Amino acid sequence: MRGWRIKFIFLLIVYFAGFATAVYILAPAPDDEARISQKSSRKNSTHVKLDSDEFVKSFNSGMHKCVDFSKEAACRTAKFIKEKIEERQLQKDS
Repeated sequence: MRGWRIKFIFLLIVYFAGFATAVYILAPAPDDEARISQKSSRKNSTHVKLDSDEFVKSFNSGMHKCVDFSKEAACRTAKFIKEKIEERQLQKDS
């Protein structure tokens, strides 16, 4: 009984560590780094902004696809589980 609880807590820790890492990576850069990048060259900073905007759009599109796929998978799984429960109920009644 205790084994699944330990695994569940471990998975939660790993999940939230991954989430925190994603937030850290996708967060805007601090002002000090922004000032340093502005000093390097104006052309590179506009190119980086364009790449960043494209990345954000691509990431957003990918996340929406992932959410849509997850919803469809959850609906299919729920339907499958309901069918199996109904089959078991019919077998028990027979």
